[in-house]
Amino acid sequence: MASINFPAVSNVLPTTNANAAAVSTTASDKSKSFATFLKDSLNKVNQAQNESDSLTTKLAKGENIDLSQVMIASQKASITMQATIEIRNKAVEAYQEMMRMTV
Repeated sequence: MASINFPAVSNVLPTTNANAAAVSTTASDKSKSFATFLKDSLNKVNQAQNESDSLTTKLAKGENIDLSQVMIASQKASITMQATIEIRNKAVEAYQEMMRMTV
């Protein structure tokens, strides 16, 4: 029967604790980058909506705009908005689930 080498396991534990401390300090940096990522994503959604609106307005005014460009921009805006709404719904659902948990 093989014996378990406990000293080898105990040598790993201090490294794991040091890695956990490094991850916790990095997590605070990640929260800032998550906020930045979220803000950038919402700006991209807004930009897609504005581009779609602009192309639609130009087409309605009779400017020389290809209908396919307007439709593609409209669909991109629609898809990005739907994805944003679904992400929001999942975040709210996760929050509500956490609030229902008993301590």
